[in-house]
Amino acid sequence: MEPLHSRRRFLASVGAAGSLAVAGCFGLGTGDPEPVDSEYDLSVSHDIESWDRYDPEWEPPRTSPTEATYGTETVIENLEVGWDLEFADSGEVFISERVGRISRYSAGELEAVATPDDVIDHADSIENPEDNDWWAGGSEGGLLGIALHPNYPDVPVLYAFYTYQESEEEYRNRLVFYDLENGNEETVVIDDIPGHRIIHNGARLAFGPRNYLWVTTGDANVEGLPQDPGRLGGKVLRLNPDGTAPEDNPGLEDPRVYTYGHRNPQAVTWLPDGTPVVSEHGPQARDEIQILEAGGNYGWRNVRSGPDDDAYESYPDHPDVVPPLVNTGSETWAPTGGVFYTGDAVPGLQNRFICGGLISQRLNVVSIYDGDPPDIGGRRFDAEWLYSEYDAVSHPLFEDELGRIRHAEQGPDGALYVVTSNRDGRATEQFPKPNDDRLLRIVQN
Repeated sequence: MEPLHSRRRFLASVGAAGSLAVAGCFGLGTGDPEPVDSEYDLSVSHDIESWDRYDPEWEPPRTSPTEATYGTETVIENLEVGWDLEFADSGEVFISERVGRISRYSAGELEAVATPDDVIDHADSIENPEDNDWWAGGSEGGLLGIALHPNYPDVPVLYAFYTYQESEEEYRNRLVFYDLENGNEETVVIDDIPGHRIIHNGARLAFGPRNYLWVTTGDANVEGLPQDPGRLGGKVLRLNPDGTAPEDNPGLEDPRVYTYGHRNPQAVTWLPDGTPVVSEHGPQARDEIQILEAGGNYGWRNVRSGPDDDAYESYPDHPDVVPPLVNTGSETWAPTGGVFYTGDAVPGLQNRFICGGLISQRLNVVSIYDGDPPDIGGRRFDAEWLYSEYDAVSHPLFEDELGRIRHAEQGPDGALYVVTSNRDGRATEQFPKPNDDRLLRIVQN
């Protein structure tokens, strides 16, 4: 698919190389990586027309999502800081918990399938939730994103991303996969991804419409990493399942890098025509939803760089930066994992981008239009400095009803599911509740 915003593509190396302040080889890419060894055939087809959500003629909704009413049904409770969900076509559900556990839920039973030894040991849940002490209970690191191989169960491989401690003061992230048929043996796909004990690890995994593995990485709070396309921090990676770079990647210094200039992206999903969409945490609010273009620079830290930086003016000052579809300005969403929902179980949310909110403690619903949005209420994002190919309208749902929503995902049954992250110590007064954390099904009443 050709980039939508090609006049702003920026495939050259960073011009301001002298400004990079990254010591040693922290996060340095390995050039053209070797494929990982596996007893399984990890190769996949790349035909987008076989994607079950492919619809190049899709139409955006013309009504407000708030015209319907919604509720929830609890599927699983008493999770420990839930982070990611992955559904198999068989109905199995895989759930990652930041404390260092991946579990499989099937036929009403929940069993652990992987508990990596190297996951940072401070990523544990709150023992005394009434103290609401985040620092006593961990951070944003730990066991994070997961994704099943597209040919599961014939290829019984589950990918995962976790934070580990390299030395007394150094933390890294690791992309691995587990052989679910042979003792859940771990194979490292990429090691030494920039990481941080407390913040900005990115870590969302997803297989896209053409069966490439997409990986989001945070900036690990290291200035200079996001703007260096030869390092893996502050990026969106696109990989073959064996860890190598697809031939049609944009050809940046590290060939696995698809886009750069990111701060802390935590969702990656696709419009029905295959266009990739990412959510990203901003500084002092200014969260973003972004349309990805191959090789695109998304600006961090040249724009949205701090409390004295006016994002509304700084994007036009950087014409080589791809502007966002949504920038929340002074309103904080803290957007997390999400999905462009195409199912029919919740018709009021169909053909909309749905993502969780942490500090906002809500579900964020974003309707995306390739022309002037209809009058459906909500907050409009149609300023001239925003992404030119689309406009957007947002609506909040479930505000302060479910707590910190970490991820939203579509199941093979066409339903919409969310997982909460209330036991990480950062929820407001009424959370966590006794049965947190939970996997919930969203229903339309």
